[in-house]
Amino acid sequence: MTQAEPAGRVRRKRDRRVRQILTTAAELVGERGFEAVSLEDVAERLDVTKGSLYYYFPGKDELITAAIETLGDDWSSRLEELPAGREGTPAQRLRALVREHVGIAVREYPAALRLFLVPSTWPDAQRARIKDLRRRHDRVFRTVLEEGLAGGDFAVVSADATLQCMHASMSQAPEWCGALRGRARERAIDELTDTLMKLVTPT
Repeated sequence: MTQAEPAGRVRRKRDRRVRQILTTAAELVGERGFEAVSLEDVAERLDVTKGSLYYYFPGKDELITAAIETLGDDWSSRLEELPAGREGTPAQRLRALVREHVGIAVREYPAALRLFLVPSTWPDAQRARIKDLRRRHDRVFRTVLEEGLAGGDFAVVSADATLQCMHASMSQAPEWCGALRGRARERAIDELTDTLMKLVTPT
């Protein structure tokens, strides 16, 4: 066994642990809000000591900021790199993006999605970063929507209003679909996706 192999395993184990901490922190903040969550809460949810969190993060602000960065970047990157979101007609691409977004929200980040609603009580630094991530996320959908509008594939009253409705509905997807399992959940995700596509379908 080479020296690189155990070091690689250690690094992967650490990365998994950091991801677990970030996801848990994001879930708690999504559930309770920024001010109502402490490092003690995160440690309790993870069933670890508060001191063990300081090994990875110097404080609450750094932990929550890292959670925002990691989840926001992961979410947008997955949408940006989705093959089905870059190939086909605008309608096919937009549907693929909507379904992928809803699927990620329901299966992976049901509580953490609320992290990006940007409450006015959040510290300025975190609010500003969330807004940046939301703009990046919005561009993924807006690019396809505007292409479809230019080519006559879509018809909307307002691109901004349409995107607001889509994002608001997608943010509620975990409430509507989260309790379902198996085929019932996949069917509900498809139904929500098809309903949202009606917003852009020409009459």
